[in-house]
Amino acid sequence: MRRSATARTPITSGTEALAADRVRRFRHQLLGWGAGNRRDLPWRHTRDPWAVLVSEVMLQQTQVERVVAYFGPFLAAFPSATDCARAGPAAVVRLWSGLGYNRRALNLHRSATAIAGEHGGVVPRDERALRTVPGVGPATARAIRSFAFGLDVAPVDTNVVRVLSRCVHGGGLTLAGAQKLADQLVPTGRSWEFNQSMFDLGATVCTAARPDCPRCPLRRQCRWRSGGLSGPDPWRTGTPLRAQPRFAGSDRQGRGRLLDTLRRDTVSPEMLAVACGWPDDPQRAQRIAGDLVAEGFAEWAPGRPTALQLR
Repeated sequence: MRRSATARTPITSGTEALAADRVRRFRHQLLGWGAGNRRDLPWRHTRDPWAVLVSEVMLQQTQVERVVAYFGPFLAAFPSATDCARAGPAAVVRLWSGLGYNRRALNLHRSATAIAGEHGGVVPRDERALRTVPGVGPATARAIRSFAFGLDVAPVDTNVVRVLSRCVHGGGLTLAGAQKLADQLVPTGRSWEFNQSMFDLGATVCTAARPDCPRCPLRRQCRWRSGGLSGPDPWRTGTPLRAQPRFAGSDRQGRGRLLDTLRRDTVSPEMLAVACGWPDDPQRAQRIAGDLVAEGFAEWAPGRPTALQLR
């Protein structure tokens, strides 16, 4: 039997059972806030599974504002998984220029190739089938199932973990714990509205550094707020932050420079170090080039003299 949106069965948060009336209030207040406050984003105007997949991959570790500029042009160039697969990885990597984390472009092309070759060009609805698609992890699969197919599941990101840790649990939650709780909170038949509202509440109100508690629709039931915000932030106690590695002078910076050059032209072996921005370190540049070839980004063009080109 499917759980109704007003079920009386308690929901567990860690070792604690949430009262059914609290669950009902949480859903009601969140959905009411979302109806008037959800951001108007281009990928929210479609239920096409391929478009949802594209948006989810683009949004990984990337600010929403940057993705807005890329989403429409990408779908105009590759309106379906089959179109993307036929275009080849070089075309996808070129169009990805400036969006960062270029490996995602390659993974998206691999996803498209698998969808076109193994699923008739149709993004699968079933979770097990989705998880066989290269580059589709648990969170992306859940996002597709919720945002494209309307299934009652919850994709969980850092924003969602933060809201649940502070408001519902009142203590640090692991990703697995937050996922279990979020899935139980989703009201039947309204996963799209619920999950999009959760994302936006965490991104715009229940933020990491300076949460805007007076604007939060859940403030009256928030465990952290009821404690006067005086204790440790429950989200931070449950999700230790990893320091980002330095970008300047890193291999990632050199890879990005080389890929940007390859988007425009081929690169001879003698010019690899210059393209990477390390004119005095040709061995390091050769290693980066070898990595790009091994990962499927690039290949050595046939003929003599040879040159590196996008694959």
